[in-house]
Amino acid sequence: MPSQFFGLNVAYTGLTASNAALNTTANNISNSETKGYSRQEAVQQANLAIRTFTTYGSAGAGVDTIAIERIHDDFYDEKYWDNNAKLGNVTAKAYYMKTIENYFMDTDTNSGFNTTFNLMFNALEELSKNAGDAATKAQFAMYTQSFVDYFNSTSNELKELQKDVNTEIKDIVSEINSIAEQIATLNKQINVIELTGAKANELRDSRNVLIDELSNYVSVETSENPIYDANNNFETGATRFIVRIAGGQMLVDTNDYQTLQCVAREVNETVSQNDAVGLYDIRWANGNDFNIYSANLGGKLQGLVELRDGNNTENFRGTITSVDVPNNTVTVKVTLDQLHDLDKCTLSQTGGTIKLGAEVYYYTDWTYIKNQETGEVSYEFQLDNNFGQSKLSNSRIGKEAMVGVSVDYQGIPYYQEQVNEFVRLFARTFNDIITQEGAVDSYGNAATRLFLADNPVGDLDQLTFNDYYTAHENANTATGDDAGLIKIHNYDDTYYKLTAGNLAVNREIAMDSKRLATHTGATDGDSKNNIVNELINMKTDKTILDYRGASASEFLQSVLSDVALNAARANNSEAYYNTMSNTINNQRISISGVDSDDEAVALVKYQNAYALASKMIQTFTEIYDRLILQTGV
Repeated sequence: MPSQFFGLNVAYTGLTASNAALNTTANNISNSETKGYSRQEAVQQANLAIRTFTTYGSAGAGVDTIAIERIHDDFYDEKYWDNNAKLGNVTAKAYYMKTIENYFMDTDTNSGFNTTFNLMFNALEELSKNAGDAATKAQFAMYTQSFVDYFNSTSNELKELQKDVNTEIKDIVSEINSIAEQIATLNKQINVIELTGAKANELRDSRNVLIDELSNYVSVETSENPIYDANNNFETGATRFIVRIAGGQMLVDTNDYQTLQCVAREVNETVSQNDAVGLYDIRWANGNDFNIYSANLGGKLQGLVELRDGNNTENFRGTITSVDVPNNTVTVKVTLDQLHDLDKCTLSQTGGTIKLGAEVYYYTDWTYIKNQETGEVSYEFQLDNNFGQSKLSNSRIGKEAMVGVSVDYQGIPYYQEQVNEFVRLFARTFNDIITQEGAVDSYGNAATRLFLADNPVGDLDQLTFNDYYTAHENANTATGDDAGLIKIHNYDDTYYKLTAGNLAVNREIAMDSKRLATHTGATDGDSKNNIVNELINMKTDKTILDYRGASASEFLQSVLSDVALNAARANNSEAYYNTMSNTINNQRISISGVDSDDEAVALVKYQNAYALASKMIQTFTEIYDRLILQTGV
């Protein structure tokens, strides 16, 4: 049988339950604009009834607030994180592709390729009218220098942009490490609270905000499982919360977390001829590999890596056909078209790393070898025995060889290769015309090349590309195993060493324009202009110069079409994923967000409940007052 004060206690439980609900509503209203806050709800249930041993059996014992729960749906979190990773990827690409597009743009306010190219050929037109005039030659040389400056500038801008992207990659790695540490700290605090049976709602919200941020940098997966007591096999209240990134690689495991580190590549680890020095590889701090080229990397990090290293899958790769262990060399046969043409070669001049099968080796030099009879092309690499994962052995024969990684995106290395290829093709074609047989300058001397390359070491003589021609002659005169083989070494003075960054005008012609040949025949006189006319035809005649199926004058359209297409794709994808992000976030908010109207209704509801519970207490107080004071019980 309940005591005489049973009803007062029942009313009291209603008062405390209403008070808890009012406090929860107040908390919701206060945090209606708080980022990441999940609406909370006071969960109530009826207290266990008391046996009265009367005809009605038992009496209700009031209400109990068993928890303050956050209203949340993990399903929408996962959808948001997946979309956010895709959004981060395309946002990075959209920004930097716009920058690259600006480098190639030719407008009234930005003089680009078309402007400098047309001015140079307009000067050639004037030269054709007065081929022997030194002043006209000097004017042409001046416009040629502007043409050279354009490519020098474009190459330097691309390299600086690659450095900027590289720096941003390092910043993102630091952000990932910071977020990992914060999540691990929150996991510990959450478990400390929830081991007592309470709910760490605000801390869980803070953790979700961090994962929202993390998902913008890299793809994210999470899991949470209860921790059981080892002896009694019951839930302790604590959980094991795990965060995996980049396709399942462990970042956080409850209170423990891993950190990433950026390791700058040494000079002998260069991947591409055009790469900036010190590009970062990413590894776990414990030394384990972190695959930055994984298709599941996701987020802004993936977008930046593809921008920095994207080669349109045109990296060096082939099959190992022979190994010379005593001399520490390996020969790799290639079949890809771009590897047959040295104008498209991107192998490092200073050496780098090469993967032979599953093992990494370091090479110092390489040789391009072409069989004139069969057309087959191979590369012989001189390996450095002081570096690498193991010693060279014949077991490498038949395995795949690869320099760098095949990245299916047209990033900065791709555009660097495009401008280098054009510059090499244009310079060779131009030089071949003005140095053709019988070509002479105004002094009657044999013609000299106009386009050369500045030597990367100080103020040494410019590179003149003489060995490019002698390699063919040597192949025809060689005997034995070298007969019929064109061999060109990376250290030879060939057009391979010419890049958009070191393209230069011949100093002799720049200082004395009379050294520029405009005709053939030493006795024909300076007014003859047959060479100039051939150069003019080079502008639009694809039989003279063919770059990607286009003429020389169409270079910009060829490259700009790639840039514009990638920029448009990135912009369209960014708009799409932004829309998806807003849609998914609205779905999240519809469940976990605070609605002011709903909270206003809840406020009135719980206020009335509190008032009624207070009225019940007042009523019971009057009853007990009458019972105790006036009846004398």
